[in-house]
Amino acid sequence: MSFALVVVFTGASASAQWSEWRGPARDGVVPASAVPSAWPETLTAGWAVEAGEGYSTPVVADGRVFVHARRDPDEVVMAFDLATGKALWTDTHAAPFTKNQYASAMAKGPNATPLVVGGAGGRLYTFGVSAVLTAYDAATGKVLWRHDYTKDIDSSKLFCGTAMSPILVDGAILVHVGDDRGGVFRAFDAVTGTIRWEQKGPGPGYASPVLATIDGEKQIVTMTDTSVVGVLTATGAILWSSPFPDEWNENIVTPVVAGDTIVVSGTRKGTYGLKVGRDAGAWKAVEAWHSPETAMYMSSPVLHAGVLYGFSSRRKGQFFALDPSTGKTRWMTEGREAGNAHMVVAGGHIVAQLESGEMIVAPASADGFTIARRYTTGTSATYTHPVFTPGGVLVRDATHLRYWTW
Repeated sequence: MSFALVVVFTGASASAQWSEWRGPARDGVVPASAVPSAWPETLTAGWAVEAGEGYSTPVVADGRVFVHARRDPDEVVMAFDLATGKALWTDTHAAPFTKNQYASAMAKGPNATPLVVGGAGGRLYTFGVSAVLTAYDAATGKVLWRHDYTKDIDSSKLFCGTAMSPILVDGAILVHVGDDRGGVFRAFDAVTGTIRWEQKGPGPGYASPVLATIDGEKQIVTMTDTSVVGVLTATGAILWSSPFPDEWNENIVTPVVAGDTIVVSGTRKGTYGLKVGRDAGAWKAVEAWHSPETAMYMSSPVLHAGVLYGFSSRRKGQFFALDPSTGKTRWMTEGREAGNAHMVVAGGHIVAQLESGEMIVAPASADGFTIARRYTTGTSATYTHPVFTPGGVLVRDATHLRYWTW
């Protein structure tokens, strides 16, 4: 069995500073132009706007910020001027959603992060908690097309609602619709909204996909409610599947492609390294290693200089580093670090936005974890990634969007 795995950029606009889930390459790496030359002692408060509730990270393109939020019973999509916070346009549409009885403490979404294609003069795509996919003119907020799959999902069979952030591949927008009863992968022409292909399969997890070429086949790699799969982007065919069951179907972590290894994790299963390829013509996913002590829940890891950095849900929150080729832990903090942390790589530093509203900055080191800076960036619970721009950082908490400058 041989492996040949290459990470592929999704094709979102190069002019966009933070165009989609986990940034322009969907890997949590901050573009060099947005990394501060030096980390200041404190951040300077810029503007703040009430954004509504939700777990969707803002996206930025050409001096505009786009936010997807909920003002129950509606979902709202808004555009703001990055420099001033001035509202530029708003679209409101009905989005009825009944929360699962076990998710009573959580907001009603939205969960998925929007996607900007072509910069502020191009298109914006959102995917709502009830599986409504919408394409907007990013400049004006005009709805270009919309597909509503609300009737296809049952929130009693989908703990927190639709969560996958849409991805652009070869001129098509790919999403995964469904619940624990089953799902459908769909590809839509990004311009017209016409369905290019549909593929029935398992129900969606809460993870978002990454794009990779494995053994010459371009595919999205993602977690479903019960497995890890590779889906051929040209046709939707499910090339391979590796079981990843969870008693609550809480597969949330975005896979990371590290060399020839695909890294996945779950809060009750720990972290795994998979080798994927063809053996005598048949696709296979083989477990290369298992790290039970590094169990990630809602936090996706980041890769820097061959080291994987993550946040484990064990012991009430532990930062860690491991070797993605072997699964060997390089270091792990004692615990009680945070309830949750959303991580990015900024230059040679790891930045984590904590659930508490605090942001921490630490040098990326395989030898240990030392916090260099602590900033207070939110005044309420924060569940989204920090979004870096050349002039500062955007942070969305439970109620507001705030811009902090260097």
